Amino acid sequence: MSLFSRYPISKLLLLISFCILSLSKNTFAQESYQFEKGLIVSNAYHYGREAIYTDQLAWLMYNGQLKTPAEGVEFAKDEKGQPRQWKVVTADARKRLGSRTSPNAYVYLTYTSGKDQSAVLNIQGNSALYVNGVLHTGDPYALNWLYIPVKLKKGLNEFYVRGQSITATLSFPAKPVFLNTEDATLPNVVTGKNNSSLLGAVVVINTSNVVLKNLSIQSKSASNMLSTAIPDVLPMTTRKVYFKFDGSAMSANSNYKLDLALLQAGKQTDTASVIIEAVAPASSYKNTFISKIDGSLQYYAVTPKSGLTKPGDALFFSVHGAGVEAIGQAKAYKPKDWGTVVTPTNRRPRGFNWEDWGRHDALEVLGQATALFKPDLQHIYLTGHSMGGHGTWFLGATYPDKWASIAPCSGYPTLKGYGSADGLIPESGSTAMENMLIRASNQSDVIKLAKNYKSLGVYVLHGDSDKVVSVNYARQMKKILADFHTDFSYYEYPGGEHWFGDQSVDWKPIYDFFKWHQLAADSSVNIIDFTTANPGVSAKYHWASIVQQEQPLQYSHILLSRNKKELSINGTTENISLLKLNLKEFAAGVTLRMSIDNSTVVYTTKTASDSIYLRSQNKSWRLGSMPAAHDKNPLRNGTFKEGFNQQMVFVYGTSGNTAENEWSLNKARYDAETWYYRGNGAVDMIADKAYQAKNFKGRNVVLYGNSVTNSAWKTLLSDCPVSADRNGIKAGKKSWTGDDLAVNFVWPIKGTIHNSVSVIAGTGMKGLNTAFANQYLAGGSGFPDIFVYRLSMLTEGTKGVEMAGFFNNQWQISPEAMIQQ
Repeated sequence: MSLFSRYPISKLLLLISFCILSLSKNTFAQESYQFEKGLIVSNAYHYGREAIYTDQLAWLMYNGQLKTPAEGVEFAKDEKGQPRQWKVVTADARKRLGSRTSPNAYVYLTYTSGKDQSAVLNIQGNSALYVNGVLHTGDPYALNWLYIPVKLKKGLNEFYVRGQSITATLSFPAKPVFLNTEDATLPNVVTGKNNSSLLGAVVVINTSNVVLKNLSIQSKSASNMLSTAIPDVLPMTTRKVYFKFDGSAMSANSNYKLDLALLQAGKQTDTASVIIEAVAPASSYKNTFISKIDGSLQYYAVTPKSGLTKPGDALFFSVHGAGVEAIGQAKAYKPKDWGTVVTPTNRRPRGFNWEDWGRHDALEVLGQATALFKPDLQHIYLTGHSMGGHGTWFLGATYPDKWASIAPCSGYPTLKGYGSADGLIPESGSTAMENMLIRASNQSDVIKLAKNYKSLGVYVLHGDSDKVVSVNYARQMKKILADFHTDFSYYEYPGGEHWFGDQSVDWKPIYDFFKWHQLAADSSVNIIDFTTANPGVSAKYHWASIVQQEQPLQYSHILLSRNKKELSINGTTENISLLKLNLKEFAAGVTLRMSIDNSTVVYTTKTASDSIYLRSQNKSWRLGSMPAAHDKNPLRNGTFKEGFNQQMVFVYGTSGNTAENEWSLNKARYDAETWYYRGNGAVDMIADKAYQAKNFKGRNVVLYGNSVTNSAWKTLLSDCPVSADRNGIKAGKKSWTGDDLAVNFVWPIKGTIHNSVSVIAGTGMKGLNTAFANQYLAGGSGFPDIFVYRLSMLTEGTKGVEMAGFFNNQWQISPEAMIQQ
């Protein structure tokens, strides 16, 4: 939802003023060209929160059958066999091309260049685009700070833009390398604190054909100067980089200019400036930190407790709605007299819907906040509005032992019922293959996890006139909770629309409700009733952990009862292969009797803090051991998306022919652009020959290419049952041939206990191009461990998929967890 639906006008104007003060817009172009005329064709593609995508234009392009567009030229036939034709489109008064009544459209633009040259492309309202056949990311939310370096050739240059209502501008920079501050990530200076070493981030744009090395950013405020080395920046790329600055001289509540200089080998390349706001200690403020996800700079916002903050206070964790900045979320709260409000970012105002890397961001910030404020861990409360209402439902169900109580406000429960620009997670499939692919999103289905709320106080707030997120979602959850929950409150605000003032989140009855609740200590929790779909997302509930499943990403459930006096644990399980129990509430040297499902295990404790593993085979339990280092476990459980974490490095192939090598670099660059746009991220991209495991310890890898075109394949995948070359793909005993095959899969990096490599591979150029789409970077989208498909998927959907499924717990290909066609 838009910022206008989130804030009243008075608060919106204040927020806009703050943004203007915080960001300094660069005028880096000598000249620019505005696209004002083009051609458009509708219903050309479908992308969503799933591995399957269709794209008629891409299929034609990859097969060499795409006709040069002109008015009246047939693009393709529709479902009824009627021709779909290109139509002329002219920019309106706001320079927009196309129409929102033209769904799933491509807009065709051209530019004639007098020479080979670099340019910077700024398009708003698109999800992606091809520039002379090379795919780049888009700006679907029209944020207007995304600048893509592109190569123009002498003569005609063609742009196929995926999006039905766009504005497009080409700029020609005065310098080949420069700073851009429109998308800066900056902290506040909090007066009275130590501000001598703060972190900010800006964007470096490289439109040259060389790798920029030996770079640094020099920051200067008053007489305080700091220098920060920054990573290499590849040719024709943008990269967000962080720098240190000394804010000690910013001692009054005001706005201060911070000067920045980009240096290469000590020589100044460009300069820019940003505005830093200094605020009083009692004001809402932003803290920045380096994320363990990718090593980039992120921030979270804080509304301090009124009065003295001390260890043991409460912590209120508030997750924001779509299009809302975390600092805006924090400013909606009046200070509380018994705790601090902390608001994470979800990596971007729209980001990942609090799933996937939005979930990781929430957990990172929770860790930052608990370390900084040292709250009472039994008094941490979760709330959020709109998309953050979904985040509250999702994070509450996924991590029920982290919160004393939750309060979703104006939220929808799942992405199966409410989508956004990325669409819905499908409810179910019509074939076994479709259901296998949807299974990879099971961890997102809050409805299936609802009984995890049993131990939590739940307060549901929703306006009864909400036209953005219908009150019917709240009523749905009320009905579900009423079937089993004994501790929830529900309130529909009369006449309340989606945003009915700050009380939409800062609602006093919520905090009164919170005050009545505290998280039970492990020692007092004797009933475990917990469900998860993926131990790699959520495995633990108090003293029990689901370590391995029998059927990957199907729902696993434990219902256990602990009796300390009788020295017993009894209960039932579903879809669990390996269970871990913490026995620290039992003394050393006592004999426990554990009756689970249809079997009994007897164990004598060795210490007062034992943990044991129980292994199941057909629900017959016995004492087991922790998983082997190579096996699946909560630290490394798949799916394909798992490799995009833990400071991943993108490794592109340089060992193929010219076309294959260009594909590999272009694909890595496209993913890096998308990661930056969606996740405020920055990622290292290196050539295959530069990858050495010893230099990237503890880091995941995303590998582009196949065993012939990427030399790192041998290092990372020598023990893998999946292989791909120019002739075909093999997965265990199954093989496929042809130049049109693609495969996405995940594999553990040998010698590590938690690192993975995610592989994006193809056979010939048709197969490689088939693998170009990256909706795996959409929040909640489902990708299994392995996914083999052909170019025909782009027109035939699921029929073009050869195999999909999950490795077993020993990372073997098991027929029970694979679907083949």
